[in-house]
Amino acid sequence: MASSFGNEKSVNPVLRISQLDALELNKALEQLVWSQFTSCFHGFKPGVLAHIEPEVKAFLWLILWRFTIYSKNATVGQAILNIQYKNNLSQTEKYQPLSKHQKLWYLIFTVGGRWLEERCYDLFSNRQLQSFCKIKPYINFGAGLLKLCGLLNFLIFLQKGTFATLTERILGIRSVFCKPQGVRQVGFEYMNRELLWHGFAEFLIYLLPLINVQKLKIKISSWCLPVAGLSNSENTLAAHCKECSLCGEWPTMPHTIGCSHVFCYYCIKSNYLFDMYFTCPKCGSEVHSLQPLKYKIEMTELHA
Repeated sequence: MASSFGNEKSVNPVLRISQLDALELNKALEQLVWSQFTSCFHGFKPGVLAHIEPEVKAFLWLILWRFTIYSKNATVGQAILNIQYKNNLSQTEKYQPLSKHQKLWYLIFTVGGRWLEERCYDLFSNRQLQSFCKIKPYINFGAGLLKLCGLLNFLIFLQKGTFATLTERILGIRSVFCKPQGVRQVGFEYMNRELLWHGFAEFLIYLLPLINVQKLKIKISSWCLPVAGLSNSENTLAAHCKECSLCGEWPTMPHTIGCSHVFCYYCIKSNYLFDMYFTCPKCGSEVHSLQPLKYKIEMTELHA
């Protein structure tokens, strides 16, 4: 395996984003394993795992460590991204896998550190309350100091690109590519089309609510279907307009808006309240006033 890497200078450095992606994949895997494990206890009494949760998690992370770091020198996230840990303390330029001591210390710092973080207060609270109050500030100071060191290590990692975590820096292990990375030819024509299409779709989604579609439809219909001028007398209205110009049914409580067409009272009133600039769908006349049609239309004309 070591010969396949060549010397250290020929190994391509791992990008910062790839190392951070590997850490996020590891967290996602741990959450997935824990959710699958806890789903097996849904039928049990609630809180059955509450008292032993840190120990159960430590046991699961121990199994993951056995089949990842111990056997393959890489976490699951690193294996997905074609990354592996390298012993950076070795004096030779060739690739050297992690030593057993580094693997064991990695287990202690990661799995043991998490278990201790969750159990430290329970371990000390079992003793006398007064002694615990004295130790508690030191525990908080140590936890804060570790977080501060982790922050400093992350800032150094952003500058130099090596040792993404404090554990890697302490143990002297760094991430390298398992195989030489080939140059990929990426075509951006499809991506440009997708960006243009999504931008156009977002523009339409923003613009459509601002357009009064109903008014536009009525305006177009008035242009395409012009109506010959009718007299404004009520007799002509009754003779030629035996249906509502909006719903197409026999007009209920017929009203006019000042043009030669008849509307149901509820049809014209609701449309006028919705749009104060409402116009007649037949001729495009604006609403001047709602006037009831006083002419009595015989019901026999409905069957004519």
